[in-house]
Amino acid sequence: MLEGVTIAHNASAVARTCEAVGALNLHIISPHPEKVIFNEAITTRAEKWLLIHFHQTTTQALNLLKGQGLKIAVTTLSPLALPYTELDYCQPLALVFGNEAEGASAEALSLSDFQIHIPMVGLVQSLNLSVSAAIILYEAFRQRQACGWYAERRLPDSEFEQLLKIWLANDRQRHPFFEKK
Repeated sequence: MLEGVTIAHNASAVARTCEAVGALNLHIISPHPEKVIFNEAITTRAEKWLLIHFHQTTTQALNLLKGQGLKIAVTTLSPLALPYTELDYCQPLALVFGNEAEGASAEALSLSDFQIHIPMVGLVQSLNLSVSAAIILYEAFRQRQACGWYAERRLPDSEFEQLLKIWLANDRQRHPFFEKK
């Protein structure tokens, strides 16, 4: 989940990483979803294979996911947060990444079940949003692979067939959030 992402490059890079690790859903919190534009040079059309959900508010988005049985892990720069490698990603989980300028909102942090951070020892205080997302998503991928999550398709056949039809019909002209060059 991206909360208030403002740089199209970051949204595009995160979408590509999500698809690479087998994430099916990308949630974006933005009061202006029409301003979230994916760049094909960055996504290489990976967003075509994702279910992208837009939410107006953080509370709406996180309560929806909690209602679906997911735990919420929010990234933060706080050194008091759990190092990202210590979280168990083999549980129903949504990862929340805050925006580039301010990070996750106080609202997201208050609704979280876990707060995680990427330890750093250099003088810089943070990493680029898309880099942070890639680091954490690949840790989740590593743990889930070790748990056997990728040994076989997890979607029921009927849901997979329905998604396959949507994916095969999805093209540039139909995708409303695709930047045309």
